[in-house]
Amino acid sequence: MLFKDTALVYGRCLRQSLRSGVALFFGVLTPLLYLFFFGPLLTGLPLGGQGSSWQVLVPGLLLQLALFGALFAGFSIILEKAQGVVERMRVTPVSRLALLLGRVLRDTTVLLFQAVLLVLAALAMGLRAPLGGILVGFGFVALLAVALASLSYALGLTVATPQEFAPLVNGVAMPSMLLSGLMLPMSLAPAWLEALSHVVPLRYLVDAVRDAYAGSYTSPHMLRGVLVAVGFAVLAVTVGTRVFRRAGA
Repeated sequence: MLFKDTALVYGRCLRQSLRSGVALFFGVLTPLLYLFFFGPLLTGLPLGGQGSSWQVLVPGLLLQLALFGALFAGFSIILEKAQGVVERMRVTPVSRLALLLGRVLRDTTVLLFQAVLLVLAALAMGLRAPLGGILVGFGFVALLAVALASLSYALGLTVATPQEFAPLVNGVAMPSMLLSGLMLPMSLAPAWLEALSHVVPLRYLVDAVRDAYAGSYTSPHMLRGVLVAVGFAVLAVTVGTRVFRRAGA
């Protein structure tokens, strides 16, 4: 029953996304701009033994894509609340977990599609990474998307207007981006800033994906990244499901 309900919600949401090709394009535009205009600036710079400039930048851009794409997913449910869609779903027998998972899996599918486009562009520009590392990177993108989209929908159900939603999301997204080392390794930062970055869960995912792109699959960074990513996803889905139930969605 859960699988069937999730598939129904997923199909409905995915069809909505496919009808908006502009949104799909602009979702991947910002990481592509970083790739084209920021990536060449890193060529030849000493990066603390972290690998080539592309092996440093591309993992960060992949997770940046998931960070911003998934965190802002909750905007759609604010609009659905205003249009009465959530209220109409409340009277159906569809599982509340399925109402969340269908949306989250749609967002994850879209972000993975955009991530593939980003990696293909990076390969054309000079990225060299093992296939296994690239696939591991997609796995981390998926886990981060599941976690952040779940929390975003929970927040979207909790706040009343987009004007409340946007500042809260930006208040999480910007510090996470700056302190996780998405653009440059935090090993290059001053000691106090590097220490502060360890309170940001995204930092562990960034380090793990960079190791994967360098072909290191059994490093301590990889172990910590997997544990943080899986734990964060499970916690976020649990929180999101409880909010859906409490909101009567």
